[in-house]
Amino acid sequence: MSWREVEPAPIVLVSGPEEYLAQRARQRLRALVREQQPDVELTLMDASSYGPGELTMAASPSLFGESKLIEVSSVAQMSDDSLTDALAYVRPPAEDTILVLHHSGGVRGKKLLDAVKAAGAPVVDCQALKKDSDKLDFVRREFKDARRSVDPAAAQALVAAVGSSLPDLAAACAQLMSDTTGSITEETVDKYYGGRVEATGFKVADAAVSGRGSQALATLRHGLATGLDPVPIVAVLALKLRQIAKVKGASVTARDLGMAPWQFDQARKEPRHWDSEQLARCIRLLAETDAQVKGAAKDPEYAVEHAVTIIAASAGR
Repeated sequence: MSWREVEPAPIVLVSGPEEYLAQRARQRLRALVREQQPDVELTLMDASSYGPGELTMAASPSLFGESKLIEVSSVAQMSDDSLTDALAYVRPPAEDTILVLHHSGGVRGKKLLDAVKAAGAPVVDCQALKKDSDKLDFVRREFKDARRSVDPAAAQALVAAVGSSLPDLAAACAQLMSDTTGSITEETVDKYYGGRVEATGFKVADAAVSGRGSQALATLRHGLATGLDPVPIVAVLALKLRQIAKVKGASVTARDLGMAPWQFDQARKEPRHWDSEQLARCIRLLAETDAQVKGAAKDPEYAVEHAVTIIAASAGR
């Protein structure tokens, strides 16, 4: 389940490497528990530095009868003592106690995870949001949960501006809701984050694949001058060209390709600028450029400028 849906239970497993989502899950559980039991006793544990008997001691009945909330981090690096005690705790868990386990991934602690799942504990999915479509969903839910509306174009602009970091994206949503009233529009996003929107790899890629070479290079150079990393620019360029290749001459839908509808519609507009030979050549070029910006070349900025120039010149030939 999503962190937005989780409810307190005797044991809750927070699973996945995205620390920010795990943090939001823990915050939600704390708030819900304290709402029902204001005097709950909170205990924080690190499973990697755990000592024998710590969990049993933390979950033992309180002298004054307070309920317990125990949050255990670093379960993916848990000690042998932690694994032993946690397995014993699951069968069955203590009364008036909520145990929250965060496992960031990997095989360590798998036996405990299997036992927790077999016991029917809720599992909160905290996978990293790598796709733009997932980040767009995150933005929409942030505004929806706050009962604020956001235009589709505004959500896309916000992801393009600050979408590389989930905490930054959440902070941007919070700032817009705090500083404005009414619906969030693209103009609102541009007012607060316009400089960053203009200097993103997405703006560079959109201009390049459409054949607007001067605009692409100007945006690229501005971005590089303000600290934009060449690596994600190349990644976005490759993404754009792969999307064009997928939709070119094929009778497919956005769902068939695993693309967001807006991405699919945008990709369908570009193939008229491209023939298959030029498209294949530029995709191969980006594979070489990717290696260059990751250390194979002495000047990664020149490598990405060269790629942008070739791609823009190839569009529409």
